[in-house]
Amino acid sequence: MINKLSSKDQNFDELLSSLTAWDYSSNEEIESTVKKIINDVIQKGDQSVLDYTQKFDSVGATSLSELLISKEKLKQSFDNLDEEQKTALSVASDRIRSYHKKQIQESWTYTEDDGSVLGQRVIPIERAGLYVPGGKAAYPSSVLMNAIPAKVAGVEELVMVVPTPNGVVNELVFAAAYVAGVDLVFTVGGAQAIAALAYGTETIPKVDKIVGPGNIYVATAKRQVFGQVGIDMIAGPSEILIICDGKTNPDWIAMDLFSQAEHDEDAQAILLCPDKDFISQVEESIRRLLPSMDREEIIRTSLENRGALILTKDIAEAIQISNRLAPEHLELSVENPEGIVDDIKHAGAIFMGKYSSEALGDYCAGTNHVLPTSSTARFSSPLGVYDFTKRSSIIMASKEGSKKLGKTASTLAYGEGLQAHALSALYRTDSE
Repeated sequence: MINKLSSKDQNFDELLSSLTAWDYSSNEEIESTVKKIINDVIQKGDQSVLDYTQKFDSVGATSLSELLISKEKLKQSFDNLDEEQKTALSVASDRIRSYHKKQIQESWTYTEDDGSVLGQRVIPIERAGLYVPGGKAAYPSSVLMNAIPAKVAGVEELVMVVPTPNGVVNELVFAAAYVAGVDLVFTVGGAQAIAALAYGTETIPKVDKIVGPGNIYVATAKRQVFGQVGIDMIAGPSEILIICDGKTNPDWIAMDLFSQAEHDEDAQAILLCPDKDFISQVEESIRRLLPSMDREEIIRTSLENRGALILTKDIAEAIQISNRLAPEHLELSVENPEGIVDDIKHAGAIFMGKYSSEALGDYCAGTNHVLPTSSTARFSSPLGVYDFTKRSSIIMASKEGSKKLGKTASTLAYGEGLQAHALSALYRTDSE
């Protein structure tokens, strides 16, 4: 049902590497298909997006403007929710907004003794695109997590695309778009939607950056348009790694493993624990609880293929393994998480203590659930306000500063064989 390993196993490193390996790349056929779709959208604009939407999603619209969802419709979707859903969306959005406001960076300058001014301007991008999976695999939480940081950052216009295959509409997604302040919503998806956002069409405006999850075609399209626009990341399967000292309810741990395994068959759920008896208890909880899960088969496949219960020598070794794996979600289900958190070098999000389930971060803790996967937490961070801003350097040399710096600059420029650079700097050292 789930792999059981021990750090004492002779081939442990090889087994762990094999278990956690993931390849981001798509095959040549998908690459070629996506490239054609993008080129078609570049050349034919609206018509191409419409044709592919009719082909892949069985949408009967005759013009792309018919697939623009009005703000009145978004508000109506919110108004039609029951009170519990309204409250949940509102509470979650308020908490996410409050958290991300802490990330706002201010512009700054300083003046040197000679009157020269140096500094940095922090500027929001003008227009961002948000891709949201549609149909049955719709995630209103992803709308909140991607849209709210953009609006907090000061993005002027946020354009959302979401497919509605066979006309299947998720009202919660529209309601989330309303709550998050999305400006434009189009019911298109796939590689054609990514291409439209990247290059613009007659109806869909060109954006500066595209964020949001999608299938392999969407991920491939994001990779191919990168450079034309910015992207957030190419996300792999969802991951959870739990470090537990054996003092948490084993049912809680089992369900935390399930919470990521239920995403899809490629998701990864791993427990690291130095208590052999507790691992057996968790294994028993998995066997007992799994048949009651709506996504039993998905969870079962995920656990069998990529899940593991790993016996470690101690918590310190568990931390070492965790740092090696650099997980997307890391739970420190131990009595004193504050005492070990500083030893964690790589993790997308760290959930501290036995009461901090990963699911809270997915929906309403306030932190962002768009996190680096497949060990990219070694060099990447959660989505945030920072992803929707850019920085410009400020240089204003005074007359005195120009003379002083001009000599330094010219010396270095001549050293590089760049005469015009040197003279450009030296000209300003002469008297006017």
